Amino acid sequence: MSLQTSSQKAAVLQKNDNDVVIVSAVRSAITKSKKGGFKDTKPELILSHVLRACYSKANLDPKLIEDISVGNVLPPGGGATAARMAALYAGIPVVTSINTINRQCSSGLTAINQIATQILAGQIDIGIGAGVESMTFGYGPRSAPDVSEEVLENQDAEDCLLPMGITSENVAKEYGISRQVQDEFAAKSFQKAAAANKAGKFKDEIVPIKAKWVDPKTEKVSEIVVDNDDGIRDGVTVESLGKLKPAFTKDGSTHAGNASQVSDGAAAVLLARRSVAKRLGLPIVGKFVTAATIGVPPRIMGVGPAFAIPRVLENAKLTLNDIDFFEINEAFASQAVFSVKHLGIPFEKVNLNGGAIAIGHPLGCTGARQVATGLNIAKQTGGKVFVTSMCIGSGMGMAAVFVSEQ
Repeated sequence: MSLQTSSQKAAVLQKNDNDVVIVSAVRSAITKSKKGGFKDTKPELILSHVLRACYSKANLDPKLIEDISVGNVLPPGGGATAARMAALYAGIPVVTSINTINRQCSSGLTAINQIATQILAGQIDIGIGAGVESMTFGYGPRSAPDVSEEVLENQDAEDCLLPMGITSENVAKEYGISRQVQDEFAAKSFQKAAAANKAGKFKDEIVPIKAKWVDPKTEKVSEIVVDNDDGIRDGVTVESLGKLKPAFTKDGSTHAGNASQVSDGAAAVLLARRSVAKRLGLPIVGKFVTAATIGVPPRIMGVGPAFAIPRVLENAKLTLNDIDFFEINEAFASQAVFSVKHLGIPFEKVNLNGGAIAIGHPLGCTGARQVATGLNIAKQTGGKVFVTSMCIGSGMGMAAVFVSEQ
């Protein structure tokens, strides 16, 4: 079995001219919605800084970027016009096309997958898959959509309207994920992120961005440099989390400390055909292997990674043992714990530098952020093959396989 596993992994590690390689992957700091460093910065400006940093880090002439896809969830129209404006402001020429894409929490990864697929299909040679979300400017009370009564007769369709917190409670109850277990997982996420932050482990993936910041007390405007994830808290313990009240039901187990933080941020991944990257002398830091999506019952939407990961591994002809580490989005501790336990992944191989509970989850950004973080972790640990995955609102999951070449 071990020989079979190693041969499968060896095949993925091989280098071919038609591979889709990553030449740059960067992100902004992730900041607290309405309170943090980007509370007064519009999403198109954060995205613009990240796009510019993405091609500049690889020393690529922006004229060679053929297409850009940006994951974005909350703004009307998916922020399509704002994304175009961000690219132009970033120095990317008018001839470079762009689109935004919304597959909710997987939007950033879906954008990367779109660009990678275009390269594999021979449509383009170089493109950027990115993601952005300002939950400060895009998040707020939203009226329920006006849905056809006939459609609501289907129970799964009606369940798509459930608040995300209720789906977390459903997962916890259905699979017996206790409040204690959720709080232990969440505390560990904070502790890992705090330790990584102290050790400077996020610095290589974060683009420092100058931002205007309005003091909420004095209304004085100042310029700050946002280069640190400001939701990370040191000293979080199971005991401190145990004092927090449930957020969605009186007898529930999901609360502000074991759910992902509402956040602002952006990330971008520059992809190219390997033969073109070599010809241009671009730095190759990793390789996109494949991605997969799958649907799950909307009422337990958080279980998505438990089923998306096996599908993507099957596509890549890999086993769980071939994967050096996993970046699994922590929408809620309940669903992250279930997914890890269901698959039988050792917890020490998941979110080595902490996850969204500690760092934050800007919806459209997360899928691209996880790739930048994953490549950074691979460089720090020597890991080669990693998987990113997340659950998706309305009941889906997505996962992708990447290889580090650093």
